Amino acid sequence: MEFFQGTLDSTSEITDARIFDTTLRDGEQSPRTSFNYEDKREIAALLDEMGTHVIEAGFPVNSDAEFEAVRDIAESTKVTTCGLARVVEKDIEAALDSGVDMVHTFVSTSDVQLQDSMHATRQEALDTAVECVEMIKEAGVECMFSPMDATRTDEDFLVEVIEATSEAGADWINIPDTCGVATPRRFYDLIEIVDDSTDAYIDVHAHDDFGLAAANAISGFEAGASQAQVSVNGIGERAGNAAYEEVVMALESLYDVDTGIDTTRITELSRIVEEKSDIPVPANKPVVGRNAFSHESGIHAAGVIENSDTFEPGVMTPEMVGAERELVLGKHTGAHSVRERLVDAGYDPTDAEVREVTRRVKEYGAEEQVTMSVLERFAEEVGVTEETEEVRA
Repeated sequence: MEFFQGTLDSTSEITDARIFDTTLRDGEQSPRTSFNYEDKREIAALLDEMGTHVIEAGFPVNSDAEFEAVRDIAESTKVTTCGLARVVEKDIEAALDSGVDMVHTFVSTSDVQLQDSMHATRQEALDTAVECVEMIKEAGVECMFSPMDATRTDEDFLVEVIEATSEAGADWINIPDTCGVATPRRFYDLIEIVDDSTDAYIDVHAHDDFGLAAANAISGFEAGASQAQVSVNGIGERAGNAAYEEVVMALESLYDVDTGIDTTRITELSRIVEEKSDIPVPANKPVVGRNAFSHESGIHAAGVIENSDTFEPGVMTPEMVGAERELVLGKHTGAHSVRERLVDAGYDPTDAEVREVTRRVKEYGAEEQVTMSVLERFAEEVGVTEETEEVRA
């Protein structure tokens, strides 16, 4: 991989990173989204094949169907599986009975959630958190503990909870930015404080209410976190989570971290989750949107034709994520792009013919989408000759 001058001069800020996928849990909590049994199995199988480190398969106590799906995913996948549980005995028991490798238990720690959602005191939250961590560890299962709404929690109390649950045996402390209010620098500082307060591994969970989820996840890694929770296409509560594809490719391409994930299947994974969740992927979505590797502007297209590094990141190609580059025809199209598309279609245009076809493409593209059939019609109207079979060979 070639690195460029400028912001990519240094790539040593992160040396190791794990990916915890919560598409099947937090992702499914997207409003108006529900995965059926087969959906869950299909998505989990692909995540497993790609080498995702942890799959949070669901919330086992939620229903019999959910329990069965989590249990079957735990039995059929090679990677670590995780089940979510509130700090409630029946939740913990259901997660343990489902056969997952890790139980992720959580309790609100911010005053606003304790008072107006949980209707509990700080001490009650602390006590139940410790009890449930101990229960999970006594069962011989890996334990992740989350102080929910950590970024809006009083710092002294947050540290107290982290220290207590760490002493109780938590293997992982997850720091969730539950309402998406963290900024990268503030989140970095918080993770440093957490790192000083526990010997457990640190995991981060960022929400995207201000479009900062992926940046906060990366900031968490830079500050010492070992793992980030993500969801495919960024789906999840409200504005969603840090996106699997964005975090993985930032780690791979911008930090030169080998995550061990098969990135060539990222686009395939995105399309499957788009279909199953019924949440369309925006065209301008990073990495997986249909415009991510598309070019229409004449200057950009000409540069990409010469060397794709000119107007693409250079350290991330479409092939790396299982996508294809596209030169889009429209009002901004230049002659280089038109020539390239004509040649690809089997034509042998002169410079004058390219100029005339380009003029027609721009004029038509101002009002309508220019498809290949439209381009071929223009080529025929202008009289562009097709290459001979001998030339094609």
